[in-house]
Amino acid sequence: MNATLSRRDFVKSSIIATAALGLRPSLWAQGSANPRISVQLYSVRDDCAKDFDKALAEVAKMGFAGVEFAGYHKYGGKAKELRQKLDELNLAAAGTHIGTGSFRGDELKRTIEFHQVIGCKMLMVPGDKDFTDPEKSKALAETFNQTAAVLKPLGMYCGYHNHTHEFTKVGDTTYWHLFAERTSKDVVLQQDCGWSAAAGYNPAELIRRYPGRTKITHFKPTVVNKEAGKKPILGQDSVDWKAVLTACREAGGTEWITVEQELYPDGMSPMECTALSLAGLKKIW
Repeated sequence: MNATLSRRDFVKSSIIATAALGLRPSLWAQGSANPRISVQLYSVRDDCAKDFDKALAEVAKMGFAGVEFAGYHKYGGKAKELRQKLDELNLAAAGTHIGTGSFRGDELKRTIEFHQVIGCKMLMVPGDKDFTDPEKSKALAETFNQTAAVLKPLGMYCGYHNHTHEFTKVGDTTYWHLFAERTSKDVVLQQDCGWSAAAGYNPAELIRRYPGRTKITHFKPTVVNKEAGKKPILGQDSVDWKAVLTACREAGGTEWITVEQELYPDGMSPMECTALSLAGLKKIW
């Protein structure tokens, strides 16, 4: 952040900008009693690359309330245009996946401004090599703490998204647990429950272990150990999603359940698989 701009002044100017942009209150005050369902657009990444507007329209038609971004395609740097498209499709910006560099220096100001315009308050990092570095992991956690302190007055959050390697052992704990202990309660633990299960952990138990910190989570259909008859479709896979959903509602502080479809069985298209997983989740709901 520019040294001539104090944190207090920056926060104050950002709050004014938020009010001036007329952000929809419902997006910024969503409670956790009944989370909404979004889709991580990585699920349909090829469709997004071909025709981003069409892909957005198709997931909106499926019935998703929001989308979590994995890149902005033609809307990079065009926040107002993207917001207009989301409003047109009645889609909320549930969250985004961005790099840790977006939180450093002057990039943080630009990151906040862009995401305020599109109404996105969940800024998640889907991986950083320093996370499992014995020497650098502590400094990484502090970066998230400092960013969370700037974002909190704006009603925004930063957080980290796990895969399996975040559960690498370090002493008598794991890097995931170490990160949770080193960061404040304002830093979101965006658990990808499919990857957590694949790493040998119970996703519901992890949510309850860190109450209030699973504000946005991933429901990724996962087949553990190639179980017979299981498919990577929500409700047909290996994860006990009912228990996870209950934990989200009771302990997670969860505002968004995000479907992420990474595997496409039986030669089905990404859109078809994503629609099936949404249907499976609604049955569990």
